[in-house]
Amino acid sequence: MHFFEALILGLVQGLTEFLPISSSAHIRLVGLLFPGNPDPGATFTAIAQLGTELAVILYFRKTIVRIIVRWWQSLTGKVPRNDPDARMGWLVIIGTIPIVIVGYVAQSYIRGAFRNLWLVAIVLIVFGLLLGAADALGKRNRELKDLTYPHGILFGLAQMLALIPGVSRSGATTTMGLALGYTRSAAAEYSFLLAIPAVFGSGLYELYQSFDEPAGVYGALDTAVATIVAFVVGFAVIAYLMRYLRKGSFLPFVLYRVALGLVLIVLLAFNVIPAV
Repeated sequence: MHFFEALILGLVQGLTEFLPISSSAHIRLVGLLFPGNPDPGATFTAIAQLGTELAVILYFRKTIVRIIVRWWQSLTGKVPRNDPDARMGWLVIIGTIPIVIVGYVAQSYIRGAFRNLWLVAIVLIVFGLLLGAADALGKRNRELKDLTYPHGILFGLAQMLALIPGVSRSGATTTMGLALGYTRSAAAEYSFLLAIPAVFGSGLYELYQSFDEPAGVYGALDTAVATIVAFVVGFAVIAYLMRYLRKGSFLPFVLYRVALGLVLIVLLAFNVIPAV
């Protein structure tokens, strides 16, 4: 049964990681549908996210290789430090610092209090409304080439909030990008690039920790299955989303977040589902 559940969770991870609707919240909620209402846990979620980040690397492979090469060449003086690709490398590094620090310090909250469904419901609604406001009011006249170091730090602070299930990593960083005046596609692309070191760091750390910890709800094979499924589905979702954002708005995702949050509040208020 756990194998089938892992397939479903991998599908959910792949479908929701890149949409601004919070994959960690959906993993948490889908667990409630399984016998015993298991919480898949922060470890399972972090490792499964490795699959979706591999999808990011595959989809943006040319851009990523170019950024790494130019960043390295800027260190050796072969290209100027203000080269756009070299600067992007520094922006990703700088933007990753906030989530690394808070993620390490707040481990107990990430595994415990942050997974309370009352909190998940509230942040689904609040950050959904913030995304809607930023999408409607943002000027959308800046591209990735216009990204500055102060803006990179602000993107990083927004990504830090995604440690709370329901916020959404892509949703928080995209909201910040739209509020700062970046186009939808530029904000989404930088959001994907910025997530790579943070998600890989978190996933590999949790994978290492899992070797010394008692097995959770899902074992190594289940987690591996979910990760592979998340990779395949995640790649398709990235391709779709980048095409959609050329003309489409974030309104459907805003409405979905608010509706899901309200339904969750009703279910919690009537004790249909447990909060923890």
